[in-house]
Amino acid sequence: MDLEKQPQPPAAPAAPPTARVSPAEFAPADSLRASDADRDRTADILREALAEGRLTADEHAERVDLVYRAKTVGELQPLVRDLPAADGAVGARPATQPYAYGPEVPDGPTDNLVAVFSSAVRKGRWRVGARTNAFSLFGSVEIDLTEALFGQRLTVINATSIFGSVEIRVPQNVTLRGTGSGVLGSFEIKAAESDDPEAPVVVVNGYAVLGSVEAKPKKGKFVADLQRRLRKHLGH
Repeated sequence: MDLEKQPQPPAAPAAPPTARVSPAEFAPADSLRASDADRDRTADILREALAEGRLTADEHAERVDLVYRAKTVGELQPLVRDLPAADGAVGARPATQPYAYGPEVPDGPTDNLVAVFSSAVRKGRWRVGARTNAFSLFGSVEIDLTEALFGQRLTVINATSIFGSVEIRVPQNVTLRGTGSGVLGSFEIKAAESDDPEAPVVVVNGYAVLGSVEAKPKKGKFVADLQRRLRKHLGH
């Protein structure tokens, strides 16, 4: 007698093939190789910390040097761990926060003013770069920022005077800071803090050997309506 066919239980679905995972996916985030964008974001945090007075000029220079030597994200994180903007900043896309006085633009080339047995002057309506080097040897350099256009919040001026002089003038409502030394010479920074937290910050570093470096606000000169002036200058 034929046995009645019994319904067979449904076959179990085949297990999906195990995905092949590269070793990099198991690597901790700190061991990931740092990109140029990661280094630039970290440098931006340090630059903002310098502008806010959280870091001295020497601390800023030391950390920035380490930033561009770093090979991994883990080497970048300790450099900004004690700064408030560091949370989630390294390895992540930064939020866009344009300055109140104009659109943020990438750093351009360094401006160089050199006076050897001569004079060099930068004044009037001109756009200030993020970094300027001023060197005087038996000469004089004058940098007048009182009518200048600031395209970034932080401007760094490295001033060196040997048997010469470097004079820097800034508007009264700009924050002025700096560090330097004089060897048988004078290095004088008349520091000033602006009441406006969005005002430009000028940092003067360097040294004077048998010469002088002087930076101070110019009385009666103010930076006003920076956004309008910058946009007009750029033709927007």
